[in-house]
Amino acid sequence: MFHNILVLFSLFLLVSSAHAGVVDFCVADLSAPQGPAGYSCKPPAEVTADDFVYSGLSVPGNYSSLFNAAINIAFVDQFPGLNGLGISMARADINPGGVVPMHHHPGASETILIAKGTITAGLISSDNTVYLKTLNEGDIMVFPQGLLHFQVNTGKKQALVWVSFSSSNPGLQILSNALFSNNLPSEYIEKTTFLDDDEVKRLKALLGGSG
Repeated sequence: MFHNILVLFSLFLLVSSAHAGVVDFCVADLSAPQGPAGYSCKPPAEVTADDFVYSGLSVPGNYSSLFNAAINIAFVDQFPGLNGLGISMARADINPGGVVPMHHHPGASETILIAKGTITAGLISSDNTVYLKTLNEGDIMVFPQGLLHFQVNTGKKQALVWVSFSSSNPGLQILSNALFSNNLPSEYIEKTTFLDDDEVKRLKALLGGSG
């Protein structure tokens, strides 16, 4: 009896997989809510070639004077054709001395390609081992999903970095913003980071936090 059930279950999985395999793509319907699995699909009759093309990365993103860098992204919300494909991209234009600050992506691994300039990049593993490397034009570095990492332009000219992710919506949390750009009471930040009150207040003022 158990053998028969197992056979039937296996056949069900095969049929389900075969059915799923005939769907060529799932262009995001951005007018619908986004669920854990992504956006629902736009009706195929409404899909056009433009859904598979995105030109937004031809220019730098919005410049941050604090980070001395500009980031431009092509995630599913900007590029609906990525929906369900498990990929996305970005570009980083980093001025000399500029940074992409310590951050992590909860939903994706990241790969960077140095197209121009020199940067120093690092990641920190879950056992607090630091992996630090200076990268030049043509070098590639990978940052495993969920690990803290950063990039600093240690060269003498602007760096251009192309970025790819293993998700159409990788997520982003910047460590400094998580601590100092919200209303988490200063006393708890001080207790958990061992920073003094003056420094916490300075960083909150810099990053727009309160409390």
